[in-house]
Amino acid sequence: MSIYNSVLDFVGKTPMVQLTSKDLCNVNLFVKLEGNNPTGSVKDRAAAHILETLLQKGDIDKDTTIIESSSGNFGIALASYCKRLGLKFICVVDPKILPVNEMIIRSLGATVIKVTEPDNSGGYLITRLEKVNELRNSIANSYWINQYGNKLVANAYYETVGKQICNEIEVDYIFLGVSSGGTITGISNCVKEKFPKSKVIAVDMEGSVIFGLQPQNRSIPGIGSSIVPDILKDSIIDDVVIISEKTSIEMCKELLSEHAIFAGGSSGAVYGAVKNYFKDKNYVKKPNVVTLFADRGDRYFDTIYNEEWCHKVLNLHSEKELSLI
Repeated sequence: MSIYNSVLDFVGKTPMVQLTSKDLCNVNLFVKLEGNNPTGSVKDRAAAHILETLLQKGDIDKDTTIIESSSGNFGIALASYCKRLGLKFICVVDPKILPVNEMIIRSLGATVIKVTEPDNSGGYLITRLEKVNELRNSIANSYWINQYGNKLVANAYYETVGKQICNEIEVDYIFLGVSSGGTITGISNCVKEKFPKSKVIAVDMEGSVIFGLQPQNRSIPGIGSSIVPDILKDSIIDDVVIISEKTSIEMCKELLSEHAIFAGGSSGAVYGAVKNYFKDKNYVKKPNVVTLFADRGDRYFDTIYNEEWCHKVLNLHSEKELSLI
């Protein structure tokens, strides 16, 4: 048994698991379970890597206030590692934040500032970013991580999970959910360098504007965006699959009932995208298909794993569709 001196030493020790499914007999499907990171998501990798890099380079010090816009996993990861490293952290969130996420961020000692006015898209991201800029201009010795445009974010995923995947398996296809854009940018560049003939498939949610669709109200966090992140300009994407929130929930249910994987909403979307993409396709040799499940399902107990919420928010009424047993 390995004994670690710090939680930071455990970041990135995540398993790659092969899944078998009657609907995917034509491919070899492998899943990187990023929910096994210390705070429960792939965002641990970026938070730990970026903060350590900034400290080593002298771009921040122990008196720096870290600022970021996040209503989810990145906020939790930054709160955790800022606490470990003795840094102050301000997390800008919005009313759609899951109560459990806000509780965790506050419990880790971060200052939480919640915007209340929606932006023109009906979401809150642009309003959150405006608040971030206001804070940056008013707080001396502050640093905005900027997960939407900072090259350090993409580099964190390139150097960590990207290289890890490339060392674990020969990649023919890789499916990655897209939100702030850093994960797919870093991993796609790493995978394409090692396996030039591989295909990078982006997975997005209906209602997201990332790939040119009209904005709509979205209820599942962790995938999709109301802006096109600047960082995506450096990504290498071969194809895009758009998934509905209904499909995301159905696939989370299937992952739990058939594979005993308790995953978050973006993982259900990615799994659904794989099933849709390879439906009715035949190959002489089964391709290796890699997916990344970004987080666990425990933070979604009151939403995607709650039938009442699904009925009320998503207008899903079929008991057969929503039963989790």
